[in-house]
Amino acid sequence: MSNTSLDPLSFEYHQAKGGDDDDRPTIMVTNDDGIEAPGLQALVRVLVSTNRYRVWVSAPHSEKSAVSHSITWSHDLTAKRTQITGATAFSVSGTPADCTSLGISKALFPSEPDLVLSGINMGSNCGLHIVYSGTVAGAREAFLYGVPSISISYDWVGGTSSMNDFTLAAEACLPIISAVLVEIKNKTYPQKCFLNVDVPTNVLNHKGYKLTKQGSSMYKMGWKQVTSDTAGGHMLSTMTMEPIPITSSTDHQAVTQDQISFRRVVKGAPVDDGETDYVSVKEGYVHIYIPLSSFLGLIL
Repeated sequence: MSNTSLDPLSFEYHQAKGGDDDDRPTIMVTNDDGIEAPGLQALVRVLVSTNRYRVWVSAPHSEKSAVSHSITWSHDLTAKRTQITGATAFSVSGTPADCTSLGISKALFPSEPDLVLSGINMGSNCGLHIVYSGTVAGAREAFLYGVPSISISYDWVGGTSSMNDFTLAAEACLPIISAVLVEIKNKTYPQKCFLNVDVPTNVLNHKGYKLTKQGSSMYKMGWKQVTSDTAGGHMLSTMTMEPIPITSSTDHQAVTQDQISFRRVVKGAPVDDGETDYVSVKEGYVHIYIPLSSFLGLIL
C-alpha cells in the first residue's frame, strides 16, 4: 500500500471517482482498527467486487480502538490518498468520528455518501461495549448528521478465526447493505436510527439473520500495577491481550515513589440473558439491532 498526496479539487481526483455520470450508490467506509486493518480491507474488496457501488474510504492512519466518540479539536487533521484497488481512499490522522465527519462533509469527497459503513471490527461490539467502541462511533457520527450508517463487527476468536473470515463476514453483510440501500432509494429508511451488526465466529455456517436488542453485557475490567520487568502487552479490540516482548530494560518505567505504572486487565467475561445481541451472536446468528444511543437523535 502506498501513500501519495492528491488534491481533492483536482481533475485526477474526480476522475478517480468514475466521473459525475456514475449513478451507482456511494458507500463510504471507515473503522477504528486503522486503514490497513484486514477487516476494512476485506469489506472494501467485497464491495468493489460487486461493481454495484462507488466506494470511498476515510479511515484512521493507525489503530484507534476503544476511543469511543472522541474528536480532534485542538489541531489540524491530515488526509493522505492511499491506494486501495477500486476505491478512492484517504488515510486520516484522526479518530473514527473525525474520519466519518470529514468524509461526509463534502470537504474531502465531492458529495455526501448514500451510506456509511464502519468496520469490519476485529471483535464483536455488543451490549455496553458500544459506548467504548470507535467502530460504533464511526457509524454514530454519520447518524448524528443525518447520513444512514451501519457498524459491522466480527466475533474474532484467537486460534479459531482466520483472516479469510473477514471476507466471509463482508459477504454475509451484503444482503443487509443491499436492503438498506433499497430503503434509502425509496425514501423509506428510518431517519432516527443507525444499525449495529455483529457476525458470529463460525460465519461460514451462520444460522441466518436475526433482529435483536441491545443487551447489558460487558467485560469487567480492572488495573494491574506493573514494573520494568513485567512483559508488555497490547489490548486488542477483542478485549484480549497480545503480548509484546521487552527488548531492553528501558522499555518500561520502573516503579518509583513518584511514578507508578498500571495496565488495564480483563477480569471477567460478559454475561447476558434473553434475546439480546451478545446471546444471538454467540448462538451463531448475524444479528442486527438499533443501538440505544441512536435515540439521542430524538432530542437533538
